[in-house]
Parts: sequence; structure tokens; C-alpha cells
Amino acid sequence: MATNWTPESWKTQEARQLPDYPDANALDGALSELSKYPPLVFAGEARALKADLAQVAAGKAFLLQGGDCAESFAEFHPNTIRDTFRVILQMAVVLTYASKMPIVKVGRMAGQFAKPRSAGTEELGGVSLPSYRGDIINDIGFEAAGRSPDPQRMIRAYNQAAATLNLLRAFAQGGYANLHQVHAWTLDFMGRSPWAAQYQAVADRIGDALDFMAACGINPQTVPQLNGTNFFTSHEALLLPYEQALTRQDSLTGGWYGLSAHMLWIGDRTRFEGSAHVEYLRGIGNPIGLKCGPSLEPDALLRMLDTLDPAREAGRITLITRYGHDKIEKHLPALVRAVKREGRPVVWSCDPMHGNVVKAANGYKTRPFDRILAEVRGFFAVHRAEGTHGGGIHAEMTGQNVTECTGGAIDITEQGLADRYHTHCDPRLNAGQSIELAFLLAEMLNQEMREREKAAA
Repeated sequence: MATNWTPESWKTQEARQLPDYPDANALDGALSELSKYPPLVFAGEARALKADLAQVAAGKAFLLQGGDCAESFAEFHPNTIRDTFRVILQMAVVLTYASKMPIVKVGRMAGQFAKPRSAGTEELGGVSLPSYRGDIINDIGFEAAGRSPDPQRMIRAYNQAAATLNLLRAFAQGGYANLHQVHAWTLDFMGRSPWAAQYQAVADRIGDALDFMAACGINPQTVPQLNGTNFFTSHEALLLPYEQALTRQDSLTGGWYGLSAHMLWIGDRTRFEGSAHVEYLRGIGNPIGLKCGPSLEPDALLRMLDTLDPAREAGRITLITRYGHDKIEKHLPALVRAVKREGRPVVWSCDPMHGNVVKAANGYKTRPFDRILAEVRGFFAVHRAEGTHGGGIHAEMTGQNVTECTGGAIDITEQGLADRYHTHCDPRLNAGQSIELAFLLAEMLNQEMREREKAAA
């Protein structure tokens, strides 16, 4: 356990990206209420994810982390949860079939409500208001009353996260994730994607294998693992008062865990020495993600790892790189070499979304699919050159039929962005683009496996 740490010791450090609540008594009341609520997840589940991530760090599994840029109250619907869950299942099937490795599935779901902002205020028509920081804090509508941070939104976010987790657990363990359903997972509009036929071909081969296994007496009744899957949740640990209120001491180990999600991460804007966010996360036993951007120097990363993972525990740290397609091969090698030299058992995961945002001619923020793919290729090229293991992908995506990222086989154009642009924050891959990314990623993983086999021969 971390020394000189308490769930509120973060208050002694510099806290950036936190809202200024106008009513301190209302804030204390909401946090007191939250602190009495049941945890959203359990410490044992967080430890299970850490064990799975240790396998990823060892090159024996692959991490698939994906979901909404920012969850919203307005779009909360069981179909939305279902559709994103099944696209992640589809991506995992493609990756498992290609890589012959277990896929660790982690959703950006059931808690991804808070968003960092580049400025504390925004201006429209000569009026300046507090920036929208996610539905857990204030309202996206540009009105003074809604933009004032409201602590009761934390209560609503907790309840939505609890309902989301309840449904995800039912999907994961109640038969929906049964591999025999692999054909049924296809979304209606996936038929427009050229990759739909390839997915159906993979599904057919899996179906044939399952039929053969059933003939041999291997079925969901005799092997329960065929009937469900493990699915974990994650979000950026940005709103520290909320995270503190859901921090609990594990009755089995005595350790502290942040039980708002299985995995929590520190963003690029809150990752600095003396950060309140780093102080909070160093003391909890969950697996921790750390976003790594162009501003992060190797020595600073190593000091951060000393703080967050002094015991060098496999599965504890996932380094999520976010550079941009034109910067990753310039900046990432130095970090990889430093971490390799120190023998740190980390998971390296690629976030190809955040560094590739552009503004289209019609004013919409978008992410060109070719740039996303180029960053993924650069990520694997660096690890191949350095003799290390690229172990994961971190994508903002949705099961909805949105038009937010340009390109891909469906070829969404800048003019087509306005058709179904629904995001509350940043543009997301839709289901077709997500499946396409999975197939292209599968090709890269196959190449990585061939390279490793060649090197071992």
C-alpha cells in the first residue's frame, strides 16, 4: 500500500481541470450521499483485470479499450449501451481469431462523464460562460444556469453508471456474449460496409468450429466460458471529489480501491509532477492508465512510474500513447527505450484518436480514418524496431450509425459529417469504421507474430 496516502491527500497537491462549485454546502451534501452508496465495482474485479493486463504486458494477450468520448444523460438508452457493447464483441472476435490470443475487453463506459478543457470559459456572441466539462459537472447548452457546476449531477451520473453496469454484466454473463451468437451481433447498417462480408466469413468459420466442438461434447453447458465473457469498465479519473467519494478499503486485503470503475486513467493535462490526480491514483490498487503525449519526456515518465508503481507490478500500468499520425515515430521511441531499459512491466496501448483531430471546411471537428490508421501503423512500427510489444488499442467509438470521422471503407466525406453528427465532445468511429479498424489491426498483429516467431527461430 502507498505510504503517507489517504483518499483525500490529493487535496494537498495542485488540482487542475476541476470545476468551481458555487455552493460548498451543496457539494458537501452530494459527496456525503455518494460516500454512503454501494461501490459500482468490486476490488476483486479490479484485481482480475490487473491479472489479465499482466498477460498483455507479457505479450500473451491484447487489450481492446473503447467506448464513448463522453457519456451523456440525454443519450442514455439501453440500445445505445447494447450496440456499443456488441461492436466491442465483434472487434474482439476479429482480433482473437487473427491473433490466437485472449482479448482483454475494457469499455470507456459507465463513468466517462467528465472531460478536460483547454480553457475555463468559452465565448459565444459576446457572452462568456464556464466551459462545458461533461454532464457530471454542467450542461452542454450555452445558458448561464446550466453551465454553473451542479453537484447533484454526480448523483445522476452514479445512478446512470450503476444502471449501465447492470446491463453490461447481464450482456456479458447472461448469454448475449455466447459465441454461438456471433452472427446475431451484426448491426443492421453494417451491411453497407465492405468489411461486413469479411466479418460474416469469420463468423461462419467460428460457427463451424463450434459445431465441431459441440459434436465432441464441448458446449456452453460443459464449458461455461463459451456462454459469456469478462468485460471491464474504465474512465478518466478527472473529477476527484467524485472519485474520492467512491473510494473504499478492501475487506480482504486492506488496500484502497477506486470503485467507480475497474480501471482509471490520468489524462495528458493532469499528468505532471505535483498533480493532485497523480497523488490520488498512486494510492489505489486499481490498474492505472497514463496518457503519454508529445510533451512527456522519458525522465519525467520514469519518475511518474516510480510514483505510481514503485513495486513494478505487472498489469498495474498501461501507457496510452496519443501523438498524432505525424509525430508518433518521432517521439515514442525515446519513451519505449527508457521503459525497456528500466525493465518496467507495462502495457503499451495506442490511442490513435486524440492526436488526429482536424476541423473540416464546414466547421465540424473530425478525425480522418487514414490518419487514425497511420498512427496505429506507426505505433507497431516503433515497437517492432525496439523489440517491444505493442499490446493494445484505445479508441473512441460507438455502436451508433454516426457520421463523425471521415473516411474508411464507407467513405464518409466532410460534406456528410452533418448527416448524423451526435457527439457531445469529440468525433467517434462508428460501427463500420470500428470493425474495419479491427480487421486492419488484426493484419498488423499477424505481422507482429510472424516477426516474433522469426526472431525466436
